[in-house]
Amino acid sequence: METKRVYTFGNGKAEGKADLRNLLGGKGANLAEMNLIGVPVPPGFTITTDVCNEYFRIGKDQVVELLRPEVEQALKHVEILMNSKFGDPENPLLVSVRSGARASMPGMMDTILNLGLNDEVLEGIIRKTGNERFAWDSYRRFVQMYGDVVLGLKPTSKEDIDPFEKIIEDVKHEAGVHLDSELSVAHLKDLVKRFKAAVKEETGQDFPTSPEEQLWGAIMAVFNSWMNERAILYRRMEGIPAEWGTAVNVQAMVFGNMGENSATGVCFSRDAANGEKLFNGEYLINAQGEDVVAGIRTPQQITKIGSQRWAERAGISEAERADKYPSMEEAMPEIYKQLDEIQHNLEMHYRDMQDMEYTVQEGKLWFLQTRNGKRTGKAMVKIAMDLMREGLITEKEALKRIDPNKLDELLHPVFDHTSLLSAHLLTKGLPASPGAASGQIVFFSDDAAEQHAGGKNVVLVRIETSPEDLAGMSAAEGILTARGGMTSHAAVVARGMGKCCVSGAGSLLIDYKKRTVEIDGKLLHEGDFISIDGSTGKVYEGSVETRAAEMDNDFRELMELTDKYAKLKVRTNADTPHDAAIARGFGAVGIGLCRTEHMFFEGEKIRAMREMILSENAEGRVKALDKILPFQEKDFKGIFRAMDGYPVTVRLLDPPLHEFVPHDEKGQEEMAQAMGVSVHTIRQRVESLCEHNPMLGHRGCRLGNTYPEITEMQTRAILGACLELQAEGVKCLPEIMVPLTGILYEFQAQETVIRETAEKLFKERGASVDFKVGTMIEIPRAALTADRIASSAEFFSFGTNDLTQMTFGYSRDDIASFLPVYLDKKILKVDPFQVLDQNGVGKLVRMATDAGRSTRPDLKCGICGEHGGEPSSVKFCHRIGLNYVSCSPFRVPIARLAAAQAVLEEEK
Repeated sequence: METKRVYTFGNGKAEGKADLRNLLGGKGANLAEMNLIGVPVPPGFTITTDVCNEYFRIGKDQVVELLRPEVEQALKHVEILMNSKFGDPENPLLVSVRSGARASMPGMMDTILNLGLNDEVLEGIIRKTGNERFAWDSYRRFVQMYGDVVLGLKPTSKEDIDPFEKIIEDVKHEAGVHLDSELSVAHLKDLVKRFKAAVKEETGQDFPTSPEEQLWGAIMAVFNSWMNERAILYRRMEGIPAEWGTAVNVQAMVFGNMGENSATGVCFSRDAANGEKLFNGEYLINAQGEDVVAGIRTPQQITKIGSQRWAERAGISEAERADKYPSMEEAMPEIYKQLDEIQHNLEMHYRDMQDMEYTVQEGKLWFLQTRNGKRTGKAMVKIAMDLMREGLITEKEALKRIDPNKLDELLHPVFDHTSLLSAHLLTKGLPASPGAASGQIVFFSDDAAEQHAGGKNVVLVRIETSPEDLAGMSAAEGILTARGGMTSHAAVVARGMGKCCVSGAGSLLIDYKKRTVEIDGKLLHEGDFISIDGSTGKVYEGSVETRAAEMDNDFRELMELTDKYAKLKVRTNADTPHDAAIARGFGAVGIGLCRTEHMFFEGEKIRAMREMILSENAEGRVKALDKILPFQEKDFKGIFRAMDGYPVTVRLLDPPLHEFVPHDEKGQEEMAQAMGVSVHTIRQRVESLCEHNPMLGHRGCRLGNTYPEITEMQTRAILGACLELQAEGVKCLPEIMVPLTGILYEFQAQETVIRETAEKLFKERGASVDFKVGTMIEIPRAALTADRIASSAEFFSFGTNDLTQMTFGYSRDDIASFLPVYLDKKILKVDPFQVLDQNGVGKLVRMATDAGRSTRPDLKCGICGEHGGEPSSVKFCHRIGLNYVSCSPFRVPIARLAAAQAVLEEEK
């Protein structure tokens, strides 16, 4: 059977449908589906995603020959339905050419509108429409977009604006106008002439006049845009495989720039920022689609309530709003009524919040796109829970709709109310993406990325963002733009990233060359601090203190729902009572890793710890350990109290010793004085502790077996704390974990010390507490001999950070030197320290679990590395039958959701 590469749609019929998303891309599949359910859609055709892969495999010329017959046939189909002909000066058909991957990638790839125009076709459009201004406006837009996307005219430096935009600004200045829509026909003609001259000067070629040449150039440009820098970066951030490819959608043009009864816009069936069930969106009279998202003109709201809210934020009176900025509901009531009805029908059909693009041509409404809308983490949760309560989706569907990683956004900080009282408000814009951010001003994307890499917090300040700014937006704490609305590129992409964003702050006067921004007379320079509130649109001078976000009822209800389905338990990694309390508030049911060495980096504790390490004999170590014991016991009491009734796994001391000793002269002098020895003695001892490879050196159980007095002290501190709390009525479930076991006998030697010390302590105190002794599996040999180790160990906790290091032979501290290259070359698909390597490290975890349980069937197993809060790793842990995962406090909700989703995915 011959491969079908082109699928047509139009006039209520379509060769494709929604379930062909992988082949037709999201846009193409939804254009077909909208036809089938009666939505007015301009006719067109979709070139499949498979052709994109063919393009990169066999090249342009061969792909054009393969496509030509089907494209020509599909174009005839559109001509018949539109009663016009592509390239015909007497009755011309113009088309748009757009990308459309199966996963939404807003603004990352390229679009060309008004394709098919040349001087002869232009005259035909003028004769046909009688609207000379519309024709020339469409022509200048086409030359600009084609010159940019297909012919590659770009700014020569980051301080320069787009060459076409520079020409437009020059012409507007000469004409004495502010808006493109105020340019006369003569000015538009001048623009086209200057644009073509710029193309000739830059490329050495005349602007192409053949519509057929234009069409093939545009199709190939869309395929090329799949591999542009911003698209590659976006795919990497969103986990979208390169082999998916993009479809190309060629569609008959409808025009929103034909006069005052024409318009274009974007709308959402619910609020993409907070999830409110409120139809909202923006429109521009006498404009084309790219104008709305590009931020060239600040658009108006489609609903009256949305317009009133916007005016209130902007400080505009109701009378002025109604006169100058009427909503579509007020200015075009019949069109608004149709728009409202269709958006409702689309949401009901797709059972999800829809992001839609539309055009009004001389009073007729056309839909150009619908897709499941990008939304913030807060909106994601609210929309899923509301749709469930409305009966549109089930509990299980609601859980599946939530992206675990986006829950992180709900935990983002907000500005502290007290700090705001003294903060100086600079201006207000549109609250495009919630959250609070403070940082130093940067004006360029690459600078943002560079300064972020250097450890600085930055806020990217732009006139408007473009897809080229993606890297800088990703690196910035927040984004602030002078132009654009709630559907601008900055707003949509920031919401998708979970970044704080304020857009359309019209009082910003940005000078890229001087690297300054003036806000209502206040001049700020690059490097000055500002703070932005993406929930209110407010912009403050300086750095404003933030506080943790508060969870709402939708979030709490979602978490309760996860507990209904999840089997895998979620604990936390916590070394302080504060962290333990936060994690418990997020639903952690225990501590899977308490790192005792993290308790020593302060004041008297570090001095006592250093004294113990620097002592030359057991007598000196015991003396120092006697000082440490009360500190340890106090810390453990706080942690066990916070986890009342839940298990707490305490890892015995596991430090590379050189990290704790003083390497500076002042610190060595202090220790010499404290220990009553010479500085020379201390210096010699510090040098003797230096190891060539500390990760594989004197640490973990090796430390406890050479210095058993350390294990004795820690056992007394852990169990002593539990005995005191138990007397107060606090339930303690201690689990003592031996780190870095590689040999059964290493573990048994430590277990003997622990149990003998416990027996002595219980006899002294006249009371006892139940406890377990287990080990951390972080050495491949331990995984391979797990059946033997389980003969003594009562639980396993997989330390996947070190297990990954030792299995790959990669150092976490040095991987940055080659990891980016490995990711670019696809040698590694992901960073193995962020996402568990299921084929290698995961296989060791599975083998060790099975082997351990073959010896001890009730063996409790979990992981406590960073992977414990990464969704795909959590789901793997569920599949292999672990009892729990443990992660940092703020990752607990993510792990809980992933654990529930793992059960639902298993049902399939």
